[in-house]
Amino acid sequence: MKDAERIIKVRKLYKKFGSFTANKDLNFDVYKGEIFGFLGANGAGKTTAMKILCGLSKPTSGEVKIANYDIYTQTNEIKKNIGYMSQKFSLYEDLTIKENIRLFGGIYGLSKSEIEKRGKELIKHLELEGAKDKLIKDIPLGWKQKLAFSIAVLHEPDIVFLDEPTGGVDPITRRQFWKLIYEAAGKGVTIFVTTHYMDEAEYCNRLSIMVDGEIVALDDPLSLIKQYKSSNMDEVFLKLVRKI
Repeated sequence: MKDAERIIKVRKLYKKFGSFTANKDLNFDVYKGEIFGFLGANGAGKTTAMKILCGLSKPTSGEVKIANYDIYTQTNEIKKNIGYMSQKFSLYEDLTIKENIRLFGGIYGLSKSEIEKRGKELIKHLELEGAKDKLIKDIPLGWKQKLAFSIAVLHEPDIVFLDEPTGGVDPITRRQFWKLIYEAAGKGVTIFVTTHYMDEAEYCNRLSIMVDGEIVALDDPLSLIKQYKSSNMDEVFLKLVRKI
């Protein structure tokens, strides 16, 4: 990936809360069109780091650039160039599919004509023409998931951050969701994803694994499996995080 365009640059990142250090000397790059997995057990510091990368929090020290924008001085530009989707999908349950698209399109700064055009394309691509006027609370979980991801990239961001996006859905729906991820990456969108599903981790181009606020491993899945003499990423994760 060294010849690819760098989208995220992190050097010597520290984040402290009083005497507690949540992120310790984080160093990594993420490249254009890459699917980058950000793994770690609960409390490892993933969420803290992701908030920093999204421009929602400042580091205590270190260098961080997102799409060539500086985390300390250009957070507004960063927010315009990223998409975000959480496990709860970030959609408004009491609005329809069409209304959610219009709302988020406006938040992302798209014009009315852009929202109309991209909204129609989105609905057609997801085969939701017959459900566009349904309330979000009345559609199946799998639809919500795919819709939330599609809305997160509606404004064609450089990067989309996915925070455990497939929690609570069945394996078939998870595979369908990853198809959308691959489609977006194929168009040059960088995917930065956290997940607790180790089979999903193997879909990523590269992975980092955090333990107690530090990155203890960073490589492609196959190389990590070989390095830690494991048969899959689940075993690698257990060896590093649970020290089994």
